[in-house]
Formats: sequence, C-alpha cells, structure tokens
Amino acid sequence: MALHLIKLCVGADSIDDLREWVAERSLRAIAGGLEPHSVHTTRMAPKRVDELLDGGSLYWVIKGQVQARQKLLDIQTFTDSEGIGRCRLVLGPEVIETAPQPKRAFQGWRYYPEEDVPRDITSLGKGVAEMPAELRRELSELGLL
Repeated sequence: MALHLIKLCVGADSIDDLREWVAERSLRAIAGGLEPHSVHTTRMAPKRVDELLDGGSLYWVIKGQVQARQKLLDIQTFTDSEGIGRCRLVLGPEVIETAPQPKRAFQGWRYYPEEDVPRDITSLGKGVAEMPAELRRELSELGLL
C-alpha cells in the first residue's frame, strides 16, 4: 500500500492557480532541456522514501480542503548554498483533482496514509466532476460529498 504526503498549497487560491504554477514550471524545465516536472523544496526530508515512491502522491490542501494531488516521482536531499539540508520533492506534471476533504492548517508536510486520502474526482461519477468547484466545496463542508 502506497504512502503519501500532504502539504498546504500556500499562495494558491484554487486548483487552477496550482495548475498554472505547475504549467509554468514545466515550460521552464522544457525550455532548459529538462523533464517537465515541477519541484517543491522543503527543509525536512521524509525518512520513508521507499514507501512514498511506491505509487505515492503529494496531496495539496487549498483553502482548508484537500483538493488535488501530484504523483511523487523522486525525493532528493541536498545542502543549499547556506549549508542547510533541504529536500526536493519531484512531482509529476499532472495536477489531479480530488474529492474535497476538510483539513486544518499545519506546518510543513505530513505522512498521509492510503486509508485517509480522498478519492480522485473522476472516480466519483460524471455528475460530481462536472459540478462547479465552489458547489463541491460547500457540499463537502456539509458532509454531503
């Protein structure tokens, strides 16, 4: 069973904001002759790397709800120019929308076990995927989705 990470998506007000950011990073990477992956840098490195890279994703909390995920492709540790240990989470280029799931704010990232993750929005049926995001959010807050 895969293990995942969960993190606040600071600076994004919507899934579209996140998608724009990922697309911009992908275009920059392609222009530089690199793979079109986005990278998220953190200070702390996960210790359970093998479990995370066995099908894991980084789930994004946007506006107090888990709303999207990106597949984890690699986890790279490095030391920055100031001598501080850092970690790069290398993420797939696709932002996959999930069923909204309320989540309180927290610092850094957390492990997110498979049994706790929300399903992808496409698995909930055509009607749910076609609803406006704000309606899905409200239904989720009411416990109806």
